[in-house]
Amino acid sequence: MSAIAAGGRDFLRWLGGATRRQLRFTLMLVGAGWGVLKEAARPNSWRRTVRLEFREALRQATGGGLISTLFVAALTGFGIVAQAVYWLNIVGMAQTTDSLLATVLVREIAPVLVGVILLGRTGMLGLTQTGMLTLGGQMRALQSEGIDPFLMFVMPRTLAMTVSSFSLGILFSAVSLSVGYIVCWVESIETMPIWTFLYDVVCAMDPIDYLGIPLKFLFSGFFVSLSCCLTGMDATQDDSVATLLPRGFARGILVLMIINVALTVGVA
Repeated sequence: MSAIAAGGRDFLRWLGGATRRQLRFTLMLVGAGWGVLKEAARPNSWRRTVRLEFREALRQATGGGLISTLFVAALTGFGIVAQAVYWLNIVGMAQTTDSLLATVLVREIAPVLVGVILLGRTGMLGLTQTGMLTLGGQMRALQSEGIDPFLMFVMPRTLAMTVSSFSLGILFSAVSLSVGYIVCWVESIETMPIWTFLYDVVCAMDPIDYLGIPLKFLFSGFFVSLSCCLTGMDATQDDSVATLLPRGFARGILVLMIINVALTVGVA
């Protein structure tokens, strides 16, 4: 009987260890996300160095991703918006254009593309910086001096990318729709004023979209930045930049897709 009990304990120990290893980063992400929100609400957390880090991260994320966002938005407007308007007019379904653009472009495509841009331009840079600090022992040196790396790096960078994701997401949607309209106007497919075109797209959105779309932009930037920072800070001596970058990119893409799919299903 004791042998059976010992075997059962060993099995439970193995099962618990395997489950914990698989869910370790997910649990870290949830806990760190709550920690960022909790610390951000405390005035004592916003010391001068933290405010400077937030401003620098915001400038880097928004300014660094602006040109890429405008370029991708223009391509999206030319390749998706203009083509959708053209072919829907051809098949006699022009009345569904506004709802299709609101549903597919603004609600589904824009958050993913903006998240990928921020992941590639800002998230990977933050991962490299925090990873090098961790591997070089600077993180432990900061902790020994009484400086919390979570408050110094994770919180301001996560909040900065959250603000940047929302700002660039709204800009992406407006530019892509505007470029698509201009292409259609040049080709004489659309004759209405651009303000009427944009107004019709906005009016075609469901009331729940006014909550779901901003949440997608905010959560995408929040968790993509958080996953990159945690990947860098969780580096071990067996890791290097060559191993951290693919791991961080894969985690960022996975988090981005999970957030968007979950919000699409949750607010549908």
